[in-house]
Amino acid sequence: MLVRYRFPGRRIFDAIIDLPFALPTAVAGIALTAIYAPNGTIGALFAPLGIRIAYTPIGIVVAMIFIGLPFVVRTIQPILEEVSHEVEEASATTGATRFQTITRVILPSLTPAILTGFASAFARGVGEYGSIIFIAGNIPFVSEIAPLLIYIRLQEFNYVGATVIASVMLLLSFAMLFAINLIRARSRKRYGYGD
Repeated sequence: MLVRYRFPGRRIFDAIIDLPFALPTAVAGIALTAIYAPNGTIGALFAPLGIRIAYTPIGIVVAMIFIGLPFVVRTIQPILEEVSHEVEEASATTGATRFQTITRVILPSLTPAILTGFASAFARGVGEYGSIIFIAGNIPFVSEIAPLLIYIRLQEFNYVGATVIASVMLLLSFAMLFAINLIRARSRKRYGYGD
């Protein structure tokens, strides 16, 4: 939408995408908790349905999406700007449906950017503390987050436990980045994209 269309308020919407970059993480966490709490603006809409967002794993996902979305959007946006409208029009003239054009013409060129954006968002999310600590609720075995567990272990002077949790997080990040690099290399070989 930001790439293809011009509409009133486009620049404001574009600036809102970057909000998680500029907003202190603790402020983001407090704001998300206030909005998604059972008595919050959005949380109140889901409360009658029996769905709690704040203080549950759903709240953690919402916070992760909030902090990760800018990485994905800003990685995909320049690649999407380079995709020519002529290629889409040529696809349409050959009888391709809009869905086929998206999945067979546009998506292959965006795949490396999508994977890179998600890897960046994942790397940011693995160690995120401020925006998640408030909305998570930190209920044992339900909505605890790894950075909080590290903090608790350090407060208990359990440096080995904190190091083990941090090492697992580090290995998880490396494994994810390694998998993304393999997929990108394969995509370059197969489609010639992502260079």
